[in-house]
Amino acid sequence: MVATQSVPNQQQVAGSQRMAYAEHSIIEDVLGEHSMRGKDIIGIMELSTEELLLIIDVAARLKISKFDQTQTLFAKGQTLAMLFEKPSLRTRVTFEAGMTQLGGHAIYLEGKLGERESVPDIGQNLDRWIDGIMARTFDHRTVIDLAASAGIPVINGLSDQEHPCQALADFQTILEKKGTFKGVKLAYVGDANNVANSLMLAAAKLGTDFAIACPPNYQPNATIWVKALAFASQSGATLTLTHDPVEAVTGADAVYTDVWTSMGQDGEEEKRAKAFADYQLNDALLAHAKSDAIVMHCLPAHRGQEITSSVIDGPQSVVFDQAENRLHAQKAILSLVL
Repeated sequence: MVATQSVPNQQQVAGSQRMAYAEHSIIEDVLGEHSMRGKDIIGIMELSTEELLLIIDVAARLKISKFDQTQTLFAKGQTLAMLFEKPSLRTRVTFEAGMTQLGGHAIYLEGKLGERESVPDIGQNLDRWIDGIMARTFDHRTVIDLAASAGIPVINGLSDQEHPCQALADFQTILEKKGTFKGVKLAYVGDANNVANSLMLAAAKLGTDFAIACPPNYQPNATIWVKALAFASQSGATLTLTHDPVEAVTGADAVYTDVWTSMGQDGEEEKRAKAFADYQLNDALLAHAKSDAIVMHCLPAHRGQEITSSVIDGPQSVVFDQAENRLHAQKAILSLVL
């Protein structure tokens, strides 16, 4: 149990952005939660339902307690290496700000891993100096190799197979807006990419119905789809794969899309634009969802391609709530594993 001082919580002071110890902290138990301490966050695939719920719960409490100084003990004296093969706004800012808010420090390193020095050698070096690694990579294998070579926690900040931090922030957002995971339908329209993989796995484990609409040649990875079906059979979720966006979106509580061409797929823009032309999230498609459905996108968005400005800027959009929750979901991960 973390000791706190009986002083007013700055969270209650209008306009203040300064931390103070809360009189009755709702996060003081986090330091005593050791069930995930030292764990790698490779993907949603490797996390149990209980671990997903724990991360989301801690994220929600950290969000409420944004100015509770108790959190500065969660990474006190610890350092996170942030390895970036791809450029980033949300991942860079939220991990670095998150470490600062938790009382730790983050080091930004940019460049292709494995060229100047092997990935295992990088992992073993960092293991001797710091307390955790976050890696945003092209190849999922790089994250796996880092985790295998380093004895400190490795967090997948994005790979070509999964984007677990995004999915955790997204399901935190769904819980905020819908109050539950069970009985909720999440529809995804577009490329069955890394974000879609993490979303379908999280939905399958949390009991959320998931429907994905994509062109025939851009379907989910068969191995991941089969595993998601197995998880869904245990949670009671239903998973639907279709080539018809209207079928996927009909009756949905949340409608999600992402870019048609991801980083590393340079040169495919024209081909993909033709393949996904009928998969744009626009007002006509959104009309098939429930009237109170929320619109989701992991950003950055290509307005006029996978989503129209009228939808992403409309009253049903929660895209910036998702972006905000990246900070809190990642702080929860850091608080639990470091």
